[in-house]
Order: sequence, then structure tokens, then C-alpha cells
Amino acid sequence: MNKKTTPTSLPEEPIQYIRPSKGWRLINWGELVRYKDLLYFLTIRGIKARYAQSVLGVGWAIIQPLFTTLVFTVVFGNLAGISSDGVPYVIFSFAAMVPWNYFSNTLTDSANSLIQNANMISKVYFPRMVLPLSAAFSKLLDFIIGLLVLTGFMIYFRFVPTVWTFFLPVLILVLLLTSLGVGMILSAMAVQYRDVKHTVSFLVQLLMYAAPVVYPASKVPESWRFWYALNPMVGVIEGFRAALLGTQPMPWHFIIPGSIVAVVLFVFGALYFRRMERIFADVA
Repeated sequence: MNKKTTPTSLPEEPIQYIRPSKGWRLINWGELVRYKDLLYFLTIRGIKARYAQSVLGVGWAIIQPLFTTLVFTVVFGNLAGISSDGVPYVIFSFAAMVPWNYFSNTLTDSANSLIQNANMISKVYFPRMVLPLSAAFSKLLDFIIGLLVLTGFMIYFRFVPTVWTFFLPVLILVLLLTSLGVGMILSAMAVQYRDVKHTVSFLVQLLMYAAPVVYPASKVPESWRFWYALNPMVGVIEGFRAALLGTQPMPWHFIIPGSIVAVVLFVFGALYFRRMERIFADVA
């Protein structure tokens, strides 16, 4: 007599429902932590893609800001005679190029991060914010190399860092918040408006002259300085020079307003990015 068999029941597993987001939402930090391995992989991939099959490799992280600084030294320092707050123009300019290169490169890569990974967005679920975050983190290697070269300049010109050097991590945090905030805004816009990626390079060039990269902030008229200080990169660059080169006392009148704007940019950028997430897979 045949016994009636019953199918073996499968173990119950949690079911995750993916629904389109609605309205403004904050960053889901727990979700980002769960996908930290993906963030790490994309960051390493970004570093390798930048230097893969390159003869000079990470040497480009030195050559790009160094040659730009040399051109600025000849054109603005020697020919135009722009003041450098009493220090050699080459180190004056390079101290600004280190944070500025990180900011500009992060903006460029963040704006293209969603478009370049459109296939992955449309096929696999993961927190989309991982893409602009990985673009920002992958540029930290170039930033560290730039700081090492700047240290070499300081040794050559016999500059001793001031006591405010311990404040550099705060300036780097402001730099990171500004880069991520603007980067998330541009990356979300680039999905819907494809001409954004074509205007980023032009925008970065304009923004460079709105920051004290080739000139000291002391040259800005007093009546403009309140509005000028709202640019977070002004406080970051002038803070780097004050801390490492001692060009002036720590410029709190630039750092404090710029830091507030950096936090606002980061919060708004995160909110805007999360709001636009629902259309990424459809239009990317």
C-alpha cells in the first residue's frame, strides 16, 4: 500500500518588497552599511579604471596638479604679478590645487556615475547613492598623493606647519561634504538632463575663478566678502594655506559661513538624490 507523501516544506526566508520612493526621504544609513562591500568594490574599481593600462599610473595624480601649478606660476605669478601673501607663488598655488583638484574631479565623476552604470541600475537593486559616494571616495587617493607632494614643497621651501594643522581634518570634512553635496545634485540631474555632463567641465572652470586658487582672498573687495565666503571652497583653500604655510591667521570669517553652506549642500543634495531615485531605472 503506497503511503501518501507530502512535499518537503522549504525554509521560510524574508521577502523584500521594492517599491518606488515617494516624496523627500533622508539617507538610509543602515542600507548603505549593508552594501558597504559594493561601495568598497566600486571605489577600488574607480581607482583601477583611472590608472589601468597607464604608463605613469598614479604618477598622473602628481603630474596634473604640478603642471597646472607651473602654468599658473608663470602666467599669474610672474607675468601678471598676482600677490601670493608673501610666500613663493608655486607653493601658494599648489596648496590650493590639492583640495581644488579633489573637488573638481569628484564633481566630474559624480555627474557621470549614474549614466556610466545605467545597465547595473536597470537590472540590480542597490542603494543608488553608492555610485556618487564611490566616485568621491576613489578620488581620496589622488588627494593623499597631492598632500604628500605638498609636504615635499614645504620641506624644500622650509615651511613649518602652524599649530592649526590639527584643524585640517575639519577642513577636509567640509571639502568632502561640499563635493558630495554638489556631486549628488549633478548626478541626479544628469540622469534626466543629459546635457548636464557636457556642462560640468565648463562649470568647474568657472567655479575655479570663484575660489582663491590663483589669487589670495585678500584681493576680494571688502564689500563682496560676505557673499564670497558663502562658497565653501574659499574657507577650505584659505584654511589650508593658513594652516600649512602661515600666510594669515586662520580665516574663520570664511570657514564658518562656508561650513554652514557645505552642510546645507550635503543635506539638500542627499534629499534631492533620494527624491529622484524613483526615475533612475526608467530614464538611465
